[in-house]
Amino acid sequence: MTTLSIPVSGDLEKFIEGMVKVGKGSNKADVVRRALREYQENEIVKTILQAENEPTMKGDLRDLMKKFK
Repeated sequence: MTTLSIPVSGDLEKFIEGMVKVGKGSNKADVVRRALREYQENEIVKTILQAENEPTMKGDLRDLMKKFK
């Protein structure tokens, strides 16, 4: 696992700390990792939905979505 050091605003730090307090992660790093995974999943779904509307795509994209679960 790689470690990244990134600056965040005071508001973001308070938000992250709040997420830890309510149990959304075991620590600040866990909250950020979870947020990034959720962002990644959202991007995948967005791409699939866009492809579903593309007339040149063939096949059932719902089957493809199942592979990302």
